[in-house]
Amino acid sequence: MERKTVTKEGVAGELTEEFDVGLKKLEEIVERLDFGELKLEESLSTFEEGMKLVKALTKKLDEAEKKIEVLKETEDGKIAVEDFNEDG
Repeated sequence: MERKTVTKEGVAGELTEEFDVGLKKLEEIVERLDFGELKLEESLSTFEEGMKLVKALTKKLDEAEKKIEVLKETEDGKIAVEDFNEDG
């Protein structure tokens, strides 16, 4: 049986721009922390900001995952829609 994963309408649109902006900001935070020229207090507040972004981005990914459906061909050749299951 062949399995194809598709997303419901709107998932890509909901995620792409907002997620990309957040991810870009997170990358900038990591670069600033890696550069090592921030004072301790600045490093801590920057790290906290990064952790908040990680939490928000993870939440967005979790929401998108819940919207993913799997189209699966049944033994009789029909297409069945199932909820996404990480276990396959």
